[in-house]
Amino acid sequence: MRPLVILRPEPGAGRTADKAAQLGLIVRRWPLFEAKALSWEAPPPGRFDALLLTSAQAARLAGPHLAIYRALPAYAVGNATAAAMESAGFAAVTAGETDGTAIAARIAADGHRTVLHLTGVHSAPIDAGPLALHRIAVYEMMETDAEGLEAAIRSETVLLIHSPRAGERLAALLPFESRSRFHIVAISPAALAACGGGWASTRAAERPDDDRMLALAHRLCE
Repeated sequence: MRPLVILRPEPGAGRTADKAAQLGLIVRRWPLFEAKALSWEAPPPGRFDALLLTSAQAARLAGPHLAIYRALPAYAVGNATAAAMESAGFAAVTAGETDGTAIAARIAADGHRTVLHLTGVHSAPIDAGPLALHRIAVYEMMETDAEGLEAAIRSETVLLIHSPRAGERLAALLPFESRSRFHIVAISPAALAACGGGWASTRAAERPDDDRMLALAHRLCE
């Protein structure tokens, strides 16, 4: 059986590892980034029609300021982000299943126009359409010491990529000529494209969902 290496940050890496272990997979965790909370000033909630989070890390690291926005209609990209918002006290979070542009279109269709977007320093671009997005970074993803990744993975391996930035860093860490023994499963086409070429095989989940990624990885690991 090919081992599965999870490259996403904690605590998500641990959740993914638990699910993978339940599938009987051989699992290793090697986070390429770790999240660091940032200080930020919270604008009055009355200035906004809705709240958008595009990462579960934003819900986890926004701190006590996040609570003042609980009365706003809440939107999230992905079920994991929605679950993190619900754990932070938000009710009836609307989750989009693709990307920020798709959930922005849903927010606009619901009649909202001025939206507070709490996110990371590095986040995927969003086509906001008619929305006025007020973006505030509440966390930053810092690179971990992953220079030994290639040496640590000596056999044919399946790698999980949970973001375009992770794909970019993986491509920087593993030279083209050494990629032929690695299989890539990415959370989105954008994350997959960031990995570049030369891999043994590549797959992207049809929706940004951990369970879909693991279903693809399971077949490759067997």
